[in-house]
Amino acid sequence: MAESTLELIDVSRLRVGMYVQIDLHDAAHSLPTGGFLIQSDAQLGQLRASGLKRVRYSPKQSTVPPLPEQGVVPTWSALGVPRFDDPPAPPSPEPAPPAQASADPAPPEPAPDGPGIGEPARSPVAQRRALLADQQASLDRCEHQFSEATRQLRGVLQNAKANPQQARQVAQAQVDAMVGQVAGMGEVAIRLLSEKAGQETTFHAMNVSVLSILLGRALKFDEPQLAKLGLGALLHDVGKLELPDRLRWRDDQAPSVERRLFQGHAAHGVALGKKMGLPPDVLDVIAQHHEHADGTGYPSGLKGEQIKPLARVVGLVNQYDNLCNPGNPAQALTPHDALALIFARQRDAFDAAVLAAFIRMMGVYPPGSVLQLNDERYAIVVSVNSDRPLKPRILIHEPEVPSDEALVFDLEHHPEIGIQRAIKPVQLPRAVFDYLSPRKRMCYFFERSLAAAGRDATA
Repeated sequence: MAESTLELIDVSRLRVGMYVQIDLHDAAHSLPTGGFLIQSDAQLGQLRASGLKRVRYSPKQSTVPPLPEQGVVPTWSALGVPRFDDPPAPPSPEPAPPAQASADPAPPEPAPDGPGIGEPARSPVAQRRALLADQQASLDRCEHQFSEATRQLRGVLQNAKANPQQARQVAQAQVDAMVGQVAGMGEVAIRLLSEKAGQETTFHAMNVSVLSILLGRALKFDEPQLAKLGLGALLHDVGKLELPDRLRWRDDQAPSVERRLFQGHAAHGVALGKKMGLPPDVLDVIAQHHEHADGTGYPSGLKGEQIKPLARVVGLVNQYDNLCNPGNPAQALTPHDALALIFARQRDAFDAAVLAAFIRMMGVYPPGSVLQLNDERYAIVVSVNSDRPLKPRILIHEPEVPSDEALVFDLEHHPEIGIQRAIKPVQLPRAVFDYLSPRKRMCYFFERSLAAAGRDATA
């Protein structure tokens, strides 16, 4: 390994998935010398207990980036993404409020259903109950919509071969409703749902559809483009209906003949899509959602501009969801690590502009990320405003508050709460794990940003 590819790093910043090299003269321990990938928490513990202060590591051979320095919150620049530390665009100008007589901080923004003019102020207990009711109602609404959408999609897939035209009509109506919903929201939040929402067999297609529509919106696609993008995303794996159940999940360790059969699902999907009467742009998504910008994809090994714009979006989102929700849950990456791996190791496979927009939309800590905060408490990211992604909304472990009564904190309004690092759910103490309930499978839907709703209510 060339010396120039190695960087010195403090042992405290190491994590599972980093490739390190230990020099022979530093080897007063049982660890292997030379280069190796840290593959377990036990091996990581050995490294930290070895007495070594710093080691060399290879960014190119690591699957994850290092932990941030103590007290330093990762920024877009730190991740190597250009121009992503720009402050968010200010909201539309509003009339200036009357001058305050004192220099005290402004009061918290009232809840959307707070008291109106002439109504009595609510007690703190009543305000808390109203906020809890609001956040539960928003989650229930998202989970109901997601569940209904997965039920409809299951019907589409069951009828795609027997009644292809009818299946297309139902799928198109479903996507049109989703696109119309997003278009009418203004600021949109990406919401993490509980695993009880929807039909598990259709989680992947729904996730890819939801995130693709939001990414297309971030890329300034118009509504007709978003409708085609959403339909292609929803049906991108329709060709798997022609495969045996055991081959419907990608397995890189499978025999080559099974891998070739699996890769044939793109062609099967195009053939079935034509029977459904799908438009050419949607067929392109189905055909090309596994193509890579560097030519390493399949089935045709297309490169760069040969891949259609809508397929570039779906291909990236598909990869992200496959990393978070693989066929074998034991191989799942956290949302934070999945995004970091794509950027650190797979960026050449995806359109640079699409990847940059996706990272910006999802934030450094996408929904579902488990965090350790600057005060050593633990939290889980429950939603990210796709227009203000660096300040997610989090649920914090507060043992004195029952988990079903815990309020979600919007970090945009709580600058005193900082994020120290993302961690794996298995690193949580048992009581914290039970309280935060990290998801084994990630599923997302969109909701109107509660901050935007609050601004509208007080305008």
